[in-house]
Amino acid sequence: MKATDVRAKTIDELSTELEALKKEQFNLRFQKATGQLENTARVRQVRRDIARIQTIMRDKRVGA
Repeated sequence: MKATDVRAKTIDELSTELEALKKEQFNLRFQKATGQLENTARVRQVRRDIARIQTIMRDKRVGA
């Protein structure tokens, strides 16, 4: 996910995307704990996407 794609979305869209990413992060942590995680790089990618969305959401709220 690129920052330009995230900036084009509204705050409502970002909040739903954030919720989906947090669910995915939980599932990935669960898979890691049970030893079923195959793509370990996805954990880092999801964590960074969450941070990116939170940052842009904050920018939009402060700018509004």
